[in-house]
Amino acid sequence: MAAKQKLVLGIVMGVAALCLAILAATLLKVGPLPNPLASVTLTGAVLRQDDDPRNQTPLANVEITAVDGSLTVRGKSDSSGFFELKIRQGVPIRRRISLKFEYAGYKPVELAVPRTANRLNIVRMQPLGRSTKGKTSSERAIEKITRIKDVRIRYLSKDQSTVSAGSLAKQFEITNIGNIPCDKRQPCSPDGKWKAAANLISLDAPEGNEFQNVSVSCVAGPCPFTKVESDHLSPRSGQIRIKVLNWSDTTDFVVEADISRNVLTDKVHHSYPFIVGQTMNFGLPQGSEGLSIEVNLDGQEIVFPIGPELILTWATCGVETPAAGNRLYRCQLKPGYAFAP
Repeated sequence: MAAKQKLVLGIVMGVAALCLAILAATLLKVGPLPNPLASVTLTGAVLRQDDDPRNQTPLANVEITAVDGSLTVRGKSDSSGFFELKIRQGVPIRRRISLKFEYAGYKPVELAVPRTANRLNIVRMQPLGRSTKGKTSSERAIEKITRIKDVRIRYLSKDQSTVSAGSLAKQFEITNIGNIPCDKRQPCSPDGKWKAAANLISLDAPEGNEFQNVSVSCVAGPCPFTKVESDHLSPRSGQIRIKVLNWSDTTDFVVEADISRNVLTDKVHHSYPFIVGQTMNFGLPQGSEGLSIEVNLDGQEIVFPIGPELILTWATCGVETPAAGNRLYRCQLKPGYAFAP
């Protein structure tokens, strides 16, 4: 009897060991089961639905709602259509998360996605049709499409320009008596034969100004026996330093110059956006300001200034500001508007 019990016990233990081995192999093959309480971040992009991939432009500021059991998380897409929702740990969750996408002028989208971060959720939203069937003529007039064409981007940049601030003409004299031997007593004529006189003239421009087109000329006296020995006559400078040597009778010189000032002015620039479907894209250099959009709106030329909030009556705009390079703008037309060819 004891032998039979030992046999049965051995069989049971063998079966249990076999089951454990099968379970371990299964776990190794499929990996650990997901933690039902782990946090997860859902990422993706929202696009406009169109049969032509070139017209599947990003949708910005789409309202996104994620429901995970009793937990609700809300967010919005950015100017590139990108969204990121973090479903935090703390409540029992399900294997799939319900997502809802809402955007004015587009059909809402509802879907359930796996609860995993290893997935890019690409959502395409269908523009609402604009049927006029059964509507009065006044209702159809109100809902007519407003055509936008000849779109230009206007912006300002700081530009340094030079303006005239006057001119300078100053006369100076070099007093000397000619035909007196130098006898090696400096200053002397360049050949060392005659006693000479030297005069140094120094001029400073008013603060914030500079000299341009500086010239020095002899205007009276025996000019052939003079020499401008040294000068500080750079094309743009706030100082003039001139030394003149005279080894004959007294001479007179005049120094002339234009006085200019550098000022910062607003320079107007224009560019053209890249338009695809209902979306226009354009870039502006760092430091630019005064952004406006010039358009032909149903035959009328109108300028729309855009402030820091990027508010337009006919489009929703967003901007990306990379660490270097141009700021990138994307504007999506609102319902009732369309770009004309």
